[in-house]
Amino acid sequence: MIFDAVILAGGGAHRLGGVDKPALSVGARALLDRVLDACPDARTTVVVGDRRPTARPVRWTRETPPGGGPLAALDAGLHETTAPLVLVLSADLPFLDRPTVRALLDAAAVGDGGALRDPDGRDQPLVAVYRTEALHREIALLATEHGSLRGLPLRALTAGLDLTPVSVTESAPLASFDCDTWEDLAAARARIREHGNVLDEWMTAVKNELGIDVAVDTKTLLDLARDAAHGVARPAAPLTTFLVGYAAAQAAASGADRAQAVAEASRKAADLALRWAAEAEADTDAQEGGSG
Repeated sequence: MIFDAVILAGGGAHRLGGVDKPALSVGARALLDRVLDACPDARTTVVVGDRRPTARPVRWTRETPPGGGPLAALDAGLHETTAPLVLVLSADLPFLDRPTVRALLDAAAVGDGGALRDPDGRDQPLVAVYRTEALHREIALLATEHGSLRGLPLRALTAGLDLTPVSVTESAPLASFDCDTWEDLAAARARIREHGNVLDEWMTAVKNELGIDVAVDTKTLLDLARDAAHGVARPAAPLTTFLVGYAAAQAAASGADRAQAVAEASRKAADLALRWAAEAEADTDAQEGGSG
């Protein structure tokens, strides 16, 4: 499905004391980069705000004059898009994920688009997919009615649109969570350090830092590390997983699917570790039997 993305990153962050909110980090990754990671398939990604380093290339623009509010910012971003659908996001959504974006795109198949409905039952206009022509139509009407878009809230726009609600899912219950206050930021940081989240968050952070995009079966790698540590020696765990990654990279360079290459290399190394351990155990049994 062809779509563009517009990310609004130029707000004043008044409840955060005016800091550069999109640059604040959660899990050692900037909020803006976390949002960008949720929509890698956008044909064009436009960020409305001041330029800053980002994990992947984007197109920059700004409303004129700056500080005109979210609707004016959206209009500026919209003029940089050409796809029939546009994903509109705020730059402070630490838990937005790709499945949620796909669900919004599916919802846009009817009406004027789809908007994420938060756990309190409120539709979020800054976590939504719109039909581009519908946005242009409503923005033109508002500009004619009010003379300017400056200061107008986004809900003035969505009131005239037929949007399909998309409820947050059990797998991504915090997709609509945004960081408006320091308390929100602290809660987001604490959330990713929880036991059930930390490994996935860490793997995603490392992949982004290294500039790689490959599906990783965390359980398989952990099982391999366990087998290498127990069957060979504890330092064998990190060394073995490094070699698995190297072997998978070589296989991928020859045209193999990267995820399958990781799985196959992990399987071979795990089998080797188990054979190594079995051999050592057999030798131990033989020595004990001989001494008896």
